[in-house]
Amino acid sequence: MSEKTPEDAIDSFLKVAPENFKRGVEAAEREMGKRVSCIMADAFLWFASEIAEETGVSWVPVWIAGACSISLHSYTDLIRQTVGLEGNIAGREDELLKFIPGFSELRFGDLPSEILFGNLESKFSVLLHKMGQVVPQANALCINSFEELEPTIMNVLKSKFKKVLNIGPVSLTSPPVSADIADEHGCIPWLYKQDARSVVYIGFGNVASPTPDEVNAIAEALEARKIPFLWSLRVLKSLPLGFLERTGKYGKIVNWAPQVKILAHSSVGVSINHCGWNSVMECIAAGVPIIGRPFLGDNYINSWMIEKVWGIGVRIKGGVFTKDETAQALELVLFSEEGKKMKEQIESLKELVYNAVGPNGSSTENFKTLLEIILK
Repeated sequence: MSEKTPEDAIDSFLKVAPENFKRGVEAAEREMGKRVSCIMADAFLWFASEIAEETGVSWVPVWIAGACSISLHSYTDLIRQTVGLEGNIAGREDELLKFIPGFSELRFGDLPSEILFGNLESKFSVLLHKMGQVVPQANALCINSFEELEPTIMNVLKSKFKKVLNIGPVSLTSPPVSADIADEHGCIPWLYKQDARSVVYIGFGNVASPTPDEVNAIAEALEARKIPFLWSLRVLKSLPLGFLERTGKYGKIVNWAPQVKILAHSSVGVSINHCGWNSVMECIAAGVPIIGRPFLGDNYINSWMIEKVWGIGVRIKGGVFTKDETAQALELVLFSEEGKKMKEQIESLKELVYNAVGPNGSSTENFKTLLEIILK
């Protein structure tokens, strides 16, 4: 029996999810003795719009990433028709998306791959395409961001959607993380021994990770400059021979790290990550600049926003970690005047994000509007 691929899993899910979702709504109504008044679902589950229409209630999709990525997905048809490519942008990666409002300086190569290149017939690409077509019909769209972060793109979205509600970042609007959250490897006590803004925190999440050669390159760059580092890394075999012993006095590697608490610590000076939206939001909330290495999905557009729009970090040149490029990025962010400006810029965004989730902030007010829609 052959092993199932992610494509198989998506296909299996889409075959049964709509009917199961509908049954779930009906079961909830029977249990509560009243009709559902609103259907909220992840924006990926575009079929929730059909169920909401059948039952005559509001549909509010939730997009857990940024306004920049959902905006691009809503323009998929226009982008494909205008560019005229069929999954291959070789040689045209540096052309600019001049015809999409808010993205006139965005390279084709920085689009989410499912929009213009790669296997556009894959189940995941088709899912995202359908989502982009349907989601503007929603009664309201909830986004895990805040109004002040993407104002130009938000103006475009508001002209295209019925209502757009930034209610994030959810990492700040959700109940606070318990102070007792596991730190079994002693990351926080170790950070207290380091100088302010001196530590490089490295973490890439669970979905994608650097190649063995890239892991080796990061390690070589850290060792060459003897920069203090805290690295969340599960597989150690790609590290240079003897690296752990040679860097033990100024580096720490763990297989899991409490990222939010680490980023909030005053000793952390930069985060090396994949530019996933949650990591971006957590870095902004902590005031920590980013060195980004995008892998897939919205990583690319997020990294473009980080470097070109917000000015709070840099992307690794060439798209992969090498010893020299990693060392140059670290030098730029940690020790240069340009890096100082990045720090000032992300501190400004940090102030904006805490205002947004405050008592009268934009995210707080948008959440009140969401409640009105749900309870109407």
